[in-house]
Amino acid sequence: MLPLENIQLEHILFLDIETVPVEESYDALDAELQVLFEAKTSYQRKEEISVEDFYERAGIWAEFGKIVCISVGYFHFKHGVRQFRTTSFWGEEKELLVKFSELVNQHFSRPFNILCGHNAKEFDFPYIARRMLINGVKIPIKLNLFGKKPWEVPHLDTMELWKFGDFKHYTSLQLLTKILGISSPKDDISGSEVAEVYYKEKNIDKIITYCEKDVLAVAQVLLRFRREDLLESNEILSV
Repeated sequence: MLPLENIQLEHILFLDIETVPVEESYDALDAELQVLFEAKTSYQRKEEISVEDFYERAGIWAEFGKIVCISVGYFHFKHGVRQFRTTSFWGEEKELLVKFSELVNQHFSRPFNILCGHNAKEFDFPYIARRMLINGVKIPIKLNLFGKKPWEVPHLDTMELWKFGDFKHYTSLQLLTKILGISSPKDDISGSEVAEVYYKEKNIDKIITYCEKDVLAVAQVLLRFRREDLLESNEILSV
């Protein structure tokens, strides 16, 4: 992959996903999935936490969760004017995955195109691929890593960039934006509240706004890594 400063910003697709448990409650799972969820999470659950209560975290696993929103952002330059455009896919999971796949295949599938997110190599990218497989959606070449060497993977991860080779280090996007002097995207809801907003409040618009703010924050972090000016509000466009 090219040095960070040599990558053209318009070749990068920034993205973030929001996920929730596949069913609203543990009791709504069929009996076999209940047993499998209990086994999957046994190493994480403390004795005082029941499997029913722990199910509120099920959205972090692609086997027991689903994607309710994928937000993307990309830079656009014309006549010296810089814009950052964001858009989102939501609704029935298979449909939003198909639309996202079409976007990647039609506009970001060339060899120089790169996908970028925060902690995306560990979460967003594999989660999307797994849910596509479950839903019978063809995985775009940019997410299908079979046979690729590490240096051939077309992915950027701002958390990985911040690690500087320290494999034990985890830094949240909220913390990274704070220390880099970027407006925090976490001013409305947090990731742990997305399931409640989705199932209880039924407010997908709130989730979309939250997701798009994360995409913008990732782009701003990358600009800081490149020592470039941050985006101003008049440069940001939702399409």
